[in-house]
Amino acid sequence: PLKLLQPKTVPKRLGTSQRKPREPQIPRSLIKEIFRHFVKMPVTRDAFKIVEKCSERYFKQLSEDLEAYTHHAGRKTVEAADLEVLMRRQGLVTDKMPLNVLIERYLPLEYRKLLIPVAVSGNKVIPCK
Repeated sequence: PLKLLQPKTVPKRLGTSQRKPREPQIPRSLIKEIFRHFVKMPVTRDAFKIVEKCSERYFKQLSEDLEAYTHHAGRKTVEAADLEVLMRRQGLVTDKMPLNVLIERYLPLEYRKLLIPVAVSGNKVIPCK
């Protein structure tokens, strides 16, 4: 007589993974490159570690503030207006120093083209909304 085939059971994992989920981090090379661009002098390793830690805390606080502004507005998506309000509260954007001036001063041309609307021939505005 033939025996019925039964599927093999796969043992379940007990518990969760032993690794703790890590927060995403800004690449060290990017922080180093930006810092070196503005400092224009040699930086010791100890000083760079402090700069790295401070920049991580800054961006963490920045993202928490943007999240709070978005929740306050009753939205689930962060918009450019939220970032402009945050920069205004930090004193980076003022009536004398608008956001477009900061973009033109500190960002390369390819990013400026993406962020600042420009009228071109054919009655078109780039970037399209």
